Amino acid sequence: MHDRYSVCIKKAEHVFCSGHFITLTDTVCEPIHGHNWTVSVKIDGQPNAHGMVIDFILLRDHLSLLIKQLDHKMLLPTKNSFLQVKLSQDSSSHEEVHVHFSDRRWIFPADECVLLPVANTTAEWIASWIGNELLQHLNEHDASVSGVIRVAVDECLGQSGVWERDCTVMSR
Repeated sequence: MHDRYSVCIKKAEHVFCSGHFITLTDTVCEPIHGHNWTVSVKIDGQPNAHGMVIDFILLRDHLSLLIKQLDHKMLLPTKNSFLQVKLSQDSSSHEEVHVHFSDRRWIFPADECVLLPVANTTAEWIASWIGNELLQHLNEHDASVSGVIRVAVDECLGQSGVWERDCTVMSR
């Protein structure tokens, strides 16, 4: 018999409201729209000497910081081969983000955007970005994950994109 342990965090404060659009195919890009995204994190592993798989407070606080970065922003992918995303300044020296897809163009105030290093701003890729940022932060605070980490990002109730990584391979 083998005991398994995990922690899961999905709190009311782990919701962000943001706009996005995705390229659906090489030639189709959906219109700008937004969601109230909900984020949950589950981490499997063995409890440490103090009985914790991971420090809830460290996990909660850093997840809150990541979500705050995304809240009330336009999420734009920087690694989408069908979108050109460029930062520039207008004539008044205000930073802007210019986005091009085929014959469509958008201009956004830079301070209202988050440029994510992902191929598309899908729930799956946003979950991946959040998960990788969490892993980096936890490792920097000597709270490495020894099992599986799973991040789910719900666009709306019942519709989620999920990313997970098995860190047991990395911790051997």
